Amino acid sequence: MKNLIASTVFAVAAAVSAAQAGELWRATGFEQPESALVDAAHNRIVVSNIVGNPGAADGNGYLSLLSMDGKVVARHWVDGMDAPKGMAIAGGKLYAADITKVRVVDLASGKLVETIDVPGAVFLNDMTEDSAGKVYVSDMLADTIYRIDGDRPEVFVKNALLASPNGVFADGDRLIVASWGKGINRKDFSTAEPGGLLSVDLATRKVTPLPGAQKFADLDGVIAIGDTIYATAYMTGTLYSYKTGGAPTVVAQFKPGSADIGTDGQKIFVPLMGEGEIVALSLD
Repeated sequence: MKNLIASTVFAVAAAVSAAQAGELWRATGFEQPESALVDAAHNRIVVSNIVGNPGAADGNGYLSLLSMDGKVVARHWVDGMDAPKGMAIAGGKLYAADITKVRVVDLASGKLVETIDVPGAVFLNDMTEDSAGKVYVSDMLADTIYRIDGDRPEVFVKNALLASPNGVFADGDRLIVASWGKGINRKDFSTAEPGGLLSVDLATRKVTPLPGAQKFADLDGVIAIGDTIYATAYMTGTLYSYKTGGAPTVVAQFKPGSADIGTDGQKIFVPLMGEGEIVALSLD
């Protein structure tokens, strides 16, 4: 993730057509939307807005609400954040990664109820929750994934194999991790070696590269639907799918800036940071 979207030009007419093939709707007017998370209990989508430098504690960030059919319910649902990115839901609360802190919001009231400091954090990014209600947050610039139980953060895994972990998604007894890549340049977020897809065992914390899905893109968001993993490549705007034993396949192509995707199990919601939009894609 970065602000230099305009400097990377990959959008062509054919690519736009590919993206629109399964497009259901497109919601506009957001400010660097980084994540789109489905809140199934309230039948809505929560959108995080960075609004400026993704590493600046400037108080500009906020959360928005969308209906499941793409109508804006609340443009400014929760204010008072810096640069919120990935989110997770557990125990009636929403957790949002915000640089070196995790913000906690009561889902029913929309009130910001707590801020969790994460000691040692550098650039917190995506979040996910497991079946036990524990939440996980990636630190893209520290090769680390933290686990938060209630309000207590701990290092879950720190390993160079994570290679700038960005997207995380709890899938049964594992975390699926989307790696941005090795040798990351903090000025423009380019890499010496592109990232890939990984698995982290929740019990043993062992990191395992997924076969056939290594060193292919600077990956951002990731989800799993059934036996298929979907991941975005921010720098190129590409949405990939992957199944065990296969290779990453292009599903859709956007302009650079596709970020932390969400799903309701039937559709994929893609934030386009540079366009200020959320796009809903059908899996049919």
